[in-house]
Amino acid sequence: MTQHERRAALLEIRAKGRKIEGYAATFGTETRIGARFTEVIAPGAFSASLKTNGDILALVDHDPARVLARTRSGTLRLSEDTRGLAFSLDLPDTTAGRDVLALAERGDLGGMSFGFAVRDGGEHWQGDHRELRAVDLFEVSIVSAFPAYPDTTIAARSRVANAPRLSLTRRYIDLMEAGR
Repeated sequence: MTQHERRAALLEIRAKGRKIEGYAATFGTETRIGARFTEVIAPGAFSASLKTNGDILALVDHDPARVLARTRSGTLRLSEDTRGLAFSLDLPDTTAGRDVLALAERGDLGGMSFGFAVRDGGEHWQGDHRELRAVDLFEVSIVSAFPAYPDTTIAARSRVANAPRLSLTRRYIDLMEAGR
């Protein structure tokens, strides 16, 4: 049976109107997964999954009852670039969507996470260090707190009242993993 895993990262998220953009994962960033091992995501780790997986969801805190968007409907767009797994999603006019937008504009979101399973031959171990090379992506989630990758930043952009352009509010949040 395939083991489903989740990873969270404190990443840049931008609110632009009713859209949220950012990175659900970044390449080459090492993180400690509990006390067990360190992990890094290799460039291209999501590429096969993005080509073959027919429907990937965007959720709030991995909760399937709080769907924000999905690739099948075109409300979630995912792509890989040199930095990592980029996403853009159209927020629904629902309680969850309005809450996420308000938290993004204030800079209060904890980061992003993703649910995945490692493809056959998709990981390389060297001692207690794992490199993810190919994964099946099931969902990306906006998370409230405690990301696994604490060395990144989160930012929110929102339209300022009566202003013709976007203003940027940047907050750097230092979080420590539980147990550190």
